Amino acid sequence: MSTATTELRRFLTITGQRFNNGQSAPEMFSPAVDAAWHELLDTPQYADLCEETVGRLIGHAATGGHGPISWVTAYEEAYGPLPEIWFTDADGNVDQDAIAHYRATGTVVAEWDCAPIGGDDVAPDRPETARR
Repeated sequence: MSTATTELRRFLTITGQRFNNGQSAPEMFSPAVDAAWHELLDTPQYADLCEETVGRLIGHAATGGHGPISWVTAYEEAYGPLPEIWFTDADGNVDQDAIAHYRATGTVVAEWDCAPIGGDDVAPDRPETARR
């Protein structure tokens, strides 16, 4: 499994936790991890990955924005510091200024072009997790 796919798995896990807690969708700010997401979307492997990490299908929506990344603390609590791939573009270039800022402050301020979506518009809940 590639580093980007491993990080996508972690991102989806955090997505599920945020959705289950009624929080907003996490921001996908890494072009490298997003590229892995796009490669897997609409494949049986993606459906399996979502089932393993979240227990249901997570959709993908074009939603742009800029600002603080809301889920960094949750990531660090579960997995440690964000690895370099989160600051890497789709061509493999690392944004050294952004990673230096993160390492110095523990915060990430970035732009994003998409985010996960969940709910009934993506896929019906599995019977054992149906809402009551």
